[in-house]
Amino acid sequence: MRMVRDVGLAEDLAHDALVAALEQWPESGVPDNPGAWLMTAAKRRAIDLFRRRQLLERKHEELGREVAERETAVPDFDSALDDDIGDDLLRLVFIACHPVLSREGQVALTLRLLGGLTTDEVARAFLVPEPTMAQRIVRAKRTLAEKRVPYEVPRGDELPVRLSAVLEVIYLIFNEGYAATAGDDWIRPGLCEEAVRLGRVLAELAPHEREVHGLVALMEIQASRVKARVGPAGEPVLLFDQNRALWDQLLIRRGFAAIERAHRLGGMPGPYLLQAEIAACHARARTNEETDWSRIVGLYGELAAIAPSPVVELNRAVAVGMASGPAAGLELIDRLAGNPMLRDYHLLPSVRGDLLFKLGRFAAAGKEFARAAGMTRNTRERDLLLERERECTRRVE
Repeated sequence: MRMVRDVGLAEDLAHDALVAALEQWPESGVPDNPGAWLMTAAKRRAIDLFRRRQLLERKHEELGREVAERETAVPDFDSALDDDIGDDLLRLVFIACHPVLSREGQVALTLRLLGGLTTDEVARAFLVPEPTMAQRIVRAKRTLAEKRVPYEVPRGDELPVRLSAVLEVIYLIFNEGYAATAGDDWIRPGLCEEAVRLGRVLAELAPHEREVHGLVALMEIQASRVKARVGPAGEPVLLFDQNRALWDQLLIRRGFAAIERAHRLGGMPGPYLLQAEIAACHARARTNEETDWSRIVGLYGELAAIAPSPVVELNRAVAVGMASGPAAGLELIDRLAGNPMLRDYHLLPSVRGDLLFKLGRFAAAGKEFARAAGMTRNTRERDLLLERERECTRRVE
């Protein structure tokens, strides 16, 4: 990106270099410096492209000089970029979250290029159709190219401006790992681990930002449940059915410490800290029955006041159903039924089916579970929902 000044072209060149590695390394062996090999391969392809397009001779010569130099070690990009972030991926996230883009464009492009998420997965995170998200990403790439945005790490006052977008990127990467949009895996632990790692690095970079600590706390506590969320055959295990002895107590303690760190900074809690407090309510309860659902309802109310969204309201309805009974939760769910953002969101009929099941309305619950199963693209989740539908059928019979 620094060399070609076009994020779309840079992405294509990177892909070409990776394909070349997949073709050549099985025969030649992995080089001593894989990063240098890939960078050299991408630069050579850039030179070829510039030659074909007859671009500026200056750019041609500049890239040619770099390739001509024998690269015996991985290039010192830290010095070249002259930044204080110290983490390659986090640095790229900050760069991609450029204020010339809309907030949605920043986050969508960064998730697509750097977060390992497909366009479909990014669309799910925003509750928009995949074609809409694809257009958004294309526009973001075009804007960066047209504005000739430099490949530089933001400094001074620019860092806080981009911080909220960076937090959202890390949060959404974690969410995709915690509950995969599609495929045969219920969770993707690698994404969770990378998001937690980035959060920890960011917490050291911005120690006085309470929402950074709030996000780290949320991810640490949620990540503590990963082993308990999957059964022996890879099947999903929902919160109420999990063996809490499998929850990672070290991660929970780290999460609690991050919450305390955030509160010591003072001020009103933001959305990540509030979500961390909700996760902490579950982590403190030794059993489902000990969970402080009334406090969780109150926390969701605070969250809805500062970051309103239909998903927050859906989660609040679940908490109300636990605190005040399934009928109360169902009443709130039915108010959300007409929200266009939840039209294709499978968790709406899934939650509605669960509340109907608890009320003994098994035929209606079965229909909701079947509808939810038809919406999800995750195989494991679909199997779980279909099993719940079959259970409703057995109850009716």
